[in-house]
Amino acid sequence: MKSLSLVSRFLFIVLASATMAVHAQSEKSVAVIFDTDMGPDYDDVGAITLLHAFADKGEAIILATIASTKYEGVGPVLSVLNTYFKRPNVPIGVPRGNALTLRDIQHWSDTLIARYPHSIKSNDGAMDAVDLYRKVLALQPDNSVTLITVGFLTNIADLLQSKPDNHSPLPGVDLVNRKVSKLVSMAGKFPSGKEFNVAEDARASMYVFKNFKKPIILSGFEIGEKIKTGLPLIQNNKIKNSPVKDVFRISIPLDPEDKNGRSSWDQSAVLVAVRGAKPFYKLECGVMTVNPDGSNGWDPNGKAHCRLVEDKPSSDVQKVINDLMMHQP
Repeated sequence: MKSLSLVSRFLFIVLASATMAVHAQSEKSVAVIFDTDMGPDYDDVGAITLLHAFADKGEAIILATIASTKYEGVGPVLSVLNTYFKRPNVPIGVPRGNALTLRDIQHWSDTLIARYPHSIKSNDGAMDAVDLYRKVLALQPDNSVTLITVGFLTNIADLLQSKPDNHSPLPGVDLVNRKVSKLVSMAGKFPSGKEFNVAEDARASMYVFKNFKKPIILSGFEIGEKIKTGLPLIQNNKIKNSPVKDVFRISIPLDPEDKNGRSSWDQSAVLVAVRGAKPFYKLECGVMTVNPDGSNGWDPNGKAHCRLVEDKPSSDVQKVINDLMMHQP
């Protein structure tokens, strides 16, 4: 009896330790909603690759992937990428209301849809973007969700202005304040300038940066511009039948400016959202201001927003991102 008791106690300790390990892993994982224009540029493809790599490593939980543009095909492209990374059931949202229709000029999206499996065949097969935001947020613990935007702020503006519904009795701004921990956004050019994601839907950008009350971390144009990635991926002969490789293989040769790789604006935002700013960046807090023409400024007298400032050479983070972009499911 004594030996059986010892065995039982040993099994109890093992099971308890395993349970604690699983709990610890979930505690350190960052729960993310990923909001992307997924084209017209292709750094979005690198960014979602990083996010899936982090999910495979237990560092992130992907709650939803949502498009901030509604060109026909953006829903299927997200479905291709989620399916490739063995997460075909990650919910996908596409805007139903007013939204930009900008798409990839290299037409890599056509290649992905033609070559790779995907369950969503058209944008009609995806949920409405704001409806999906509200559904997902309502189910999460308070102050637990990190929003990542690497495209236009259209959906965030609409979410903040959304009304109570069957998902939650809270209006949008209150739902965000309750459920979201922070927003990490590839947006702006610092200390001032005019950046694509902000300028293309200036109305939404102005609204968000005035009305979003939770912490915002900004990865500006000047951060990702210096980080050139993609060449190691397309030169890696061991990686085959990869939609990520196809996108960079198609697109890099089409622009002489990309001969050393494509700038990694969107990847930098995902990296910081999941792993934090250190060791590559430090945070400078202030207030981002947006003008009606979409240009932005930076007021250092405030704490509403924080922007990334380089603390290590861009070559250091470039290697990290290049390695993560070669992640295989």
